[in-house]
Amino acid sequence: MSTAKSSSKFLRLVVLAACLAGTGYAVAGMPESENGRYALSPAGDGVLRLDTRTGAVSTCNNSGAGWACYAVPDERAAMDAEIGRLQADIGRLQAENEKLKADLAAREPTVSGKIEEPLPKSDSLKKGEPKVAEGERKIEIPLPSDRDMDRMMSFLERAWRRLIEMANRVQRDLNGKI
Repeated sequence: MSTAKSSSKFLRLVVLAACLAGTGYAVAGMPESENGRYALSPAGDGVLRLDTRTGAVSTCNNSGAGWACYAVPDERAAMDAEIGRLQADIGRLQAENEKLKADLAAREPTVSGKIEEPLPKSDSLKKGEPKVAEGERKIEIPLPSDRDMDRMMSFLERAWRRLIEMANRVQRDLNGKI
């Protein structure tokens, strides 16, 4: 049963008990002690007893050997216990968070400072400076990459096909006029 339904049912029972206690309704054979401290109302096979000083609710039954009262589970006590558990968890998590912050602050920084400007993008097609061999003043020319060679071959193949197609058109045009 959900907490909202339990609380609603509990509240209705307390209101019913208070109303019946105000009319002087009491169960025969059930002593009403301590100058009206308890309010009684019929419930199922027994009565519902409300302690007007503490707000505790009990169900009382006559089991043949005498009346026995059992406390109704108090939703407020369960809620208070859950709040206490959650507060302990929050305290533990805050302490763990502070410890982690201290550990992080104790580490050496990986970046020496904040960079205000974005880093320049490197051009993947741009080649580096020609290398100069040590001891000699020769210029080293970097060879084209496989990607560059593939692009060049593709360009040459397309140009060759267009040249052949153009020659075939010219030949057809000439054959048609002769």
